[in-house]
Amino acid sequence: MDSKTEGKDEQVLSYVINDDADTLPMDNLDPTGVVVKPKWRGTAQDKKDMEVLGRHQVLRRNFRFLSMLGFGSTLICTWEILLSYIGFVSTNGGTAMLFWGYLVVLVGVWCTYASLSEMASMAPTAGGQYHWVSEFAPPRHQKFLSYMVGWICMTGWQAGLLSVGFLVGTIIQGLIVLNDATYTFERWHGTLLVWAVTSFCVIFNTYLAKRLPAIEGVVLTIHVMGLFAIIVPLWVLSPRATSKDALLTFTNAGGWPTTGLSAMIGLLTPMGSLLGFDCCVHMAEEVEDSGRTLPRSIMWSVYLNGTMGFIMAITMCYCLGDVTEVLKTETGYPFIQVFYNATQSYAATNVMVTIIIITITACCVSEVATCSRQLWSFARDKGVPFSDWLAFVSPTMHIPLRAIIVSLCVTCFVSLINIVSTSALNAIVSLGVVALLSSYYITIACLIWRRLYGDALPVRRWSLGKHGLAINIASLIFMTPILFFAFWPTATPVEPSSMNWAVVMFFGVIIWSLVYYSIWGKHSYIGPVRVVKRDL
Repeated sequence: MDSKTEGKDEQVLSYVINDDADTLPMDNLDPTGVVVKPKWRGTAQDKKDMEVLGRHQVLRRNFRFLSMLGFGSTLICTWEILLSYIGFVSTNGGTAMLFWGYLVVLVGVWCTYASLSEMASMAPTAGGQYHWVSEFAPPRHQKFLSYMVGWICMTGWQAGLLSVGFLVGTIIQGLIVLNDATYTFERWHGTLLVWAVTSFCVIFNTYLAKRLPAIEGVVLTIHVMGLFAIIVPLWVLSPRATSKDALLTFTNAGGWPTTGLSAMIGLLTPMGSLLGFDCCVHMAEEVEDSGRTLPRSIMWSVYLNGTMGFIMAITMCYCLGDVTEVLKTETGYPFIQVFYNATQSYAATNVMVTIIIITITACCVSEVATCSRQLWSFARDKGVPFSDWLAFVSPTMHIPLRAIIVSLCVTCFVSLINIVSTSALNAIVSLGVVALLSSYYITIACLIWRRLYGDALPVRRWSLGKHGLAINIASLIFMTPILFFAFWPTATPVEPSSMNWAVVMFFGVIIWSLVYYSIWGKHSYIGPVRVVKRDL
């Protein structure tokens, strides 16, 4: 980017970006010198929101409602994730738990994301949860709680990126096993595939960043049409379970003392398939008319994905086949065996699994975007080591380039654990679920405090109205048992190889963040509330 200033007292800078000149007032510039063209700065309301939040526009606002609907829907990819983790709920709770548990979870996540959507309309910022905590927590605890939620949320999204990359890599391995009986399922192969998939997604988020909204629209189409490309063959060709077996028979193959306890652990499968719709929030500063578009895109993503996930849940309840057989599959993924049992065709199975690989890879593309924006925003407020370096935004690409590269490096480094221990990597997957749920829990709890004891809530263009408090409380009631059972292993007896080490990792992150806060963070971290100007 070239710039020149004519005259000592001149208050206009002339910037040349990609050979197009734009003349912008000085007050539209970020202190770092990054400038965004007028057409990418959003609406007048976006500009006002940024002024109120004390932020400068350094990213392009090139997402609109449809592209954000695609972004949120394809990142969560509910029906694909539900298929991928069908083995867990088959072990704990069975198909009856999949059906009824999914309905319970769907109601609970609606309350949760409706609560987050309202806050997104109040403060549409990439910081998301940690920003909202900074505004809505009791004043004496705002800085500390905001800092902790920032670390927890950052951990959740970094773990989420790794888990999705791992999922794609191991599904590819499972497909190879299906087609080549001589192939040995080596863990280091999976790690290399994680690297390849994540690197591919980083390319999309850098060199093709301007095209990402259009790509999300295309992938949304594949996401919707792919569902029918898979369920139609299953309903036509699969052996059919009776309604009694499919919907009313709960199982306890995990060896737990009671079927009820087993079912509660199995509830994590539908929960995992509906987790992460706050991804839209972390793209807030790249969305046009963000205060209105964000809550709409979040809730419509919940409706769309929730419906498609329910269709897939019913399909699996009736078309799963012999549970014992599919759980013993050499592919590592019961759904691949279900596809082959139904079609009796390698070609058909390959096509059906490839659809899932494509959509989950697209999910990984969106994961890179989300976790890098969350990391960048937290660095902007000096919440992490090397904050000044991480907060850099490319002046030509208008993306947090260093945060993207660091996210890639974290994924590649941590995925090496898979070579040593699969259980440790599975714990990181669980860590992502626990961390995101914890960030929601603390944030909504702070919102409830503000409703009951604090000042009036900020103006918003998407509101829960008089039912807001009840919905907020319902979401906390829903998340409490989910958080508790998220730390449990899937089966007994529990051994080091089958232990869910997420509890150790989660509290390890908490301890590290506390140490960093006590030594450096409390001096450097700038709680977002300090730059907010609600009186504008």
